[in-house]
Amino acid sequence: MVFSSTIFLFAFLPALVALYFLASKKYRNYVLLFFSLVFYAWGEPKFLFVMLTIVGIDYLAAFAIDFLREKYPGRKLSGLVLFLAIASNVGVLGYYKYTVFVLRNFNKIFSQHIAIPKIVLPIGISFFTFQAMSYVIDVYRKEVKPQKNPFFVLLYVSLFPQLVAGPIVRYQTVENEITERSISINDLAAGVERFIVGLAKKVMIANYAGQLADIVFDGDYLTTPYAWLGAAAYTIQIYFDFSAYSDMAIGLGRIFGFHFNENFNYPYISKSITEFWRRWHISLSTWFRDYIYIPLGGNRCGRVRQIFNMFVVWAVTGFWHGAAWNFILWGIYYFILLFIEKNFLLKILDKIPGWIRHIYVMLAVIVGWVLFRVESLAEVIAYLKVMFSFHFERLGTELCLMYLSKYGIYLALGIILSAPVYKKLREHLSKKCKGTTRELVMAGGYCYLALLFGVTVLYLVNSTYNPFIYFRF
Repeated sequence: MVFSSTIFLFAFLPALVALYFLASKKYRNYVLLFFSLVFYAWGEPKFLFVMLTIVGIDYLAAFAIDFLREKYPGRKLSGLVLFLAIASNVGVLGYYKYTVFVLRNFNKIFSQHIAIPKIVLPIGISFFTFQAMSYVIDVYRKEVKPQKNPFFVLLYVSLFPQLVAGPIVRYQTVENEITERSISINDLAAGVERFIVGLAKKVMIANYAGQLADIVFDGDYLTTPYAWLGAAAYTIQIYFDFSAYSDMAIGLGRIFGFHFNENFNYPYISKSITEFWRRWHISLSTWFRDYIYIPLGGNRCGRVRQIFNMFVVWAVTGFWHGAAWNFILWGIYYFILLFIEKNFLLKILDKIPGWIRHIYVMLAVIVGWVLFRVESLAEVIAYLKVMFSFHFERLGTELCLMYLSKYGIYLALGIILSAPVYKKLREHLSKKCKGTTRELVMAGGYCYLALLFGVTVLYLVNSTYNPFIYFRF
């Protein structure tokens, strides 16, 4: 089940909202937990047991860590439990996500013929595994106390808005809201608005940019402008697809009283790759920083070790996204760019006009998305070669013009809304309008949201293309 489906919008969500607000506060968590488990089990019920296993391991590990630390303060037994918990989580993730990749490469390198098992990847396993691990690690670090109620730990991990594609929510962010939260009219209004805007971004921009990207990347014909058109379309698709999901997740969380941290902050306005990664997939970046980079020594050690730490983080970041060499290459690509920026390029960029820095970032990001999108290394090289070889043909030009006439409006919307246009307009109206004028503007805003939702549903009903890119991670 996806947020941008009619079954979710007109059956699942209304039923949940009705039962949730009809229930007394004592039972609302259990209503939310039940619907979250139904949401996850909708596609493949058997994978629900994978998530329950991970949650069970981390719930017991958190209590064991707390108990052993109190009972045997001078020993390292709590550290051993933490290690076993992390190993179990990584083991489950590794089995489902990386077994086939490892065996295929082992067979190829060593000329072996080990049978490759058919393993189906549970939806969202990379997200909920990292979320569960952060809970037990934070208990070990004494940043949070272990939650006594196992259903509340399960609710934290399985909470449906962020379950299958993030953002990765730290337990300390929602610890108090799990046990005690209140919902105001402002929360409801803000949550509904955020959800509708996210839904529109997904259905009216990401889906159409994705159709164009698939046509170019999955086809057999390329010229330089045609290749750039496909790369630009995918650049728009992946941002609006993933940020839209985060918008909808944050909005849904707000409706039910949870305040998730932001996951995107207009990354395509960045003027350095360093800034880009402060704005893109913030929850994942901070997870790797807090749980891998800093424990490895971060910036506190010598220069060589710092470089090693950065390399490990970015190699793991790439591998986290998928069990394929192109993802590892993508991670190493960003390691190289960030290493160059950190050591000397940032000083040069500070002296260059902002628009030139922005062009540099977008070129680097677009090339990075080609690495991300094309799975075969040979095809990556071939695609990039065409992009930078000035290969022009009449057919390629005609294809570009044809597809721009069909998809150009959606690409243009994507480019415009990659900047904080909507956000600044709302802030401007909020500051300038007072009294009766403010009430009229608010009423107009609600009408606009209702119209936007209606138009989005019409687009959704008339389209069969509705994937979420990050579901496969």
